[in-house]
Formats: sequence, structure tokens, C-alpha cells
Amino acid sequence: MLKKQIPNFITLLNLLSGSIAVILALQNQLLMAAFFVALGIFFDFFDGLAARSLNVQSELGLQLDSLADMVTSGLAPGIVMFQLLCQAVGADVLQPKAWGASSFELNFPLIAIFGLLVTLGSAYRLAKFNIDDRQTSSFIGLPTPANAILIFSLPLILHFHESEWVVNLILNPYFLIGLSVLSCILLNAEVSLFALKFKNFSLKDNWYRYVFLALSVIGLIIFHFLALPFIIIGYILLSLMVRE
Repeated sequence: MLKKQIPNFITLLNLLSGSIAVILALQNQLLMAAFFVALGIFFDFFDGLAARSLNVQSELGLQLDSLADMVTSGLAPGIVMFQLLCQAVGADVLQPKAWGASSFELNFPLIAIFGLLVTLGSAYRLAKFNIDDRQTSSFIGLPTPANAILIFSLPLILHFHESEWVVNLILNPYFLIGLSVLSCILLNAEVSLFALKFKNFSLKDNWYRYVFLALSVIGLIIFHFLALPFIIIGYILLSLMVRE
């Protein structure tokens, strides 16, 4: 009985990490939020691995996994995009009102709501995943953790690559809105993308996975966080070349 709960416990660690990331993102501590999202994605990878290794897959685990992903890879990146749009238009980011204030007034720019499209697109994608029996060995549409990496790469790039053109591009509200819309499209596109699940370690069966992992490591070593968006783009393009 205890063995069955090990994957669920790991999934709950994903949910805990995502919840902390949401709190940090609301406080505009985007770098720390990125760390906890990365930790949540780490747990997300290993809960499925643990379930398969222990042969304890369950419907409960599937639903719990999607609920955890909704927070870690859906809500958290949506709030980050919201915060970036606030910064892009020079607004104070979610400054709290004094307790007991009587007037009903939004304390954020309406344009920032476009960032929450990331959250809505993620919710729709996860709901589809739960009822789609085609996604056992591959994905239909961009997985939410990959999309979260794409979104969280923006504050990381802003912090660690302080060139003027990078700042001007990322903090352009039209760029951020366009990326939010593109994110929704990629999450729910009827496009098959390979999963990083190795049934065996044969080079013949997994050459594209090895190529992807090798290029990702090389890109991160050379370009650091600037490589993250290109890794996601490369993942999509390589998937289009490979039909499992």
C-alpha cells in the first residue's frame, strides 16, 4: 500500500514547489520562482518514472499529476507573464492596497491580463491530455512543463543577459502578448511531439532524443539561459522531422 503512494508523494512535492513559485511570482521574485518551477518540473519527471518503475500507475495519480502541473506549469508562468507585462508598461507590480480600502479599483494595467492566457491555454491542454488516449508515448501539443520553461526563460534572460536589445525585446508589450497567444496555440496544436521517455537506450531507436539532449547541453554551456527559448523551438522542429 505504501509503495503505491510514493509517486503521489513525489507529485505533491511538485505541487508544493509550484505553490511556492506562485507566491514568489506574486511578490515579483521571478528568479526564485523560476528555481521552484524547475524543482517542480524535476519532481514531475520522476513521479511518472517512479510509477512506471514500481508498476503502480493509477487514475488518481494521473489526475493528481495534472492538478500539480496546472499550478507549477500553468498558473506560475501565467503570473510571470502578467508581471512582465506590468513591467513593460511601467506599472507598479501588484502593489497591495491599504487594508479596509473601500473603493473597488484594479491596481494593475488591464493589458497585463493577456499574460494569463498562458494559464488558460495550459488548463485547456491538461484537460485534453487527461481524456486523450493518443498521448501514451508522445505528446499532442507542447507539454506544459516545456511551455513553462519557455516563459520562465524570459526573466532569467533579463537578469543574466543585460544587453539593451534583449531588454527592449522582452519588455515590449506586443512581444509579450504575441508570445502569450503563441503559447496557447503551441500548447493545444494538433502536432505530435516526442517524449523524453526511453523504452531502451538503443541509439537506433532514440537517436533524436540523444541529439536533442546533446544540443541542449551544448547550448546551455555556450549561451546559458539565452539558449532556453531556442531549445524549446529546436524540440518542436526536431519533433516535426521525426514520426514515432
